[in-house]
Amino acid sequence: MPELPEVETIARGLARRVTGDVIEWVWLGSKPEPLKSPAAEIVATLESKRITDVRRIGKHIVFDLEAAGVARARRPQKKSKTKSATARAKATTPVSTHAQWIVHLGMTGRVVVCEPDAEAAKHTHAILQLASGRELRFVDPRRFGRLSVTHGFQAAGSEPLEVELDRFVELFRGRKTPIKSALLNQKLLSGVGNIYADESLFRAGLRPTQRAASLKSEDLRRLYLSVQEVLKEAIALGGSSVSDYVDADGEEGFFQLEHRVYGREGEPCLVCKTPVKRVVIAGRSSHFCPKCQR
Repeated sequence: MPELPEVETIARGLARRVTGDVIEWVWLGSKPEPLKSPAAEIVATLESKRITDVRRIGKHIVFDLEAAGVARARRPQKKSKTKSATARAKATTPVSTHAQWIVHLGMTGRVVVCEPDAEAAKHTHAILQLASGRELRFVDPRRFGRLSVTHGFQAAGSEPLEVELDRFVELFRGRKTPIKSALLNQKLLSGVGNIYADESLFRAGLRPTQRAASLKSEDLRRLYLSVQEVLKEAIALGGSSVSDYVDADGEEGFFQLEHRVYGREGEPCLVCKTPVKRVVIAGRSSHFCPKCQR
């Protein structure tokens, strides 16, 4: 699943390419799983809206929208581009002049900018025709991604790159769960996932199995600095391409080349040469060095 650095990289790329463009019409596929909001509401909210910004909140891509003024003449609806397509929903729901389109990528979701004559991928669930002549498409083979519309979207937890040290310590102090589980709790920090939790714990010298409540203030301070460091480095390198992740331009990230423990079970630690171990915590694989992380 794309984590904070990957989503941040994608959002920045999309912002460069589509900010200021106008959504003329919307096609939605027939599969119900990707639609967290009703189809008619999504169509009504998106059509004739200008994209004023694209940004990340937690693990979500947020498209900020405003009324585009006098819309261009609407183009006729295109024929279905996928076998699973249904006719575009007829919108009847009144919407505000300002709104947000929220995209959660799930495990395999992608948002791509295409020319209109580009062949649609098999698992395309949404196509937005832009006034520039391009199309914005949401593709998700496993259908764990979600599309919704709202106003004033907020993440459930604190933003890892903005949270202050005192607040960070307060979030984890006293919790009886393993620190790895606490880091993955999106109600505490929104955006940190498996890769960056493992890498942050390694740099902080903390085992993923340690109870959060057992950590001292100095431990949490080191973890705070490690989370900040790892996430910023990963964003600078375009995220980690360990599966099928690519950015908005179709390019892979490079932070996987900097992984010190994640995915390296049995390989020698890059610091002390001790074999990296893997344990399962709450159903999630966790990688650590038994010597460097005590």
